[in-house]
Amino acid sequence: MKVLLDIKDTKAMHLMEVLKGLSYVKAKTISNEKAVLMEEIKEAVENLKMARQGKLKLKSARDLYNEL
Repeated sequence: MKVLLDIKDTKAMHLMEVLKGLSYVKAKTISNEKAVLMEEIKEAVENLKMARQGKLKLKSARDLYNEL
């Protein structure tokens, strides 16, 4: 299982040390930009799933073009 945590900088180093002390946990830090990108990709995939299920109405290519 993978878990993404948002932790205050002042507390992060302590938690990372605790996690590294657990033999069954592999922990590494990522940049804020990468975390945001991962969340945006996750949201895009969820939107795609909803669109395929007909639960989300998408704009046509013509509507998107007209917005430009």
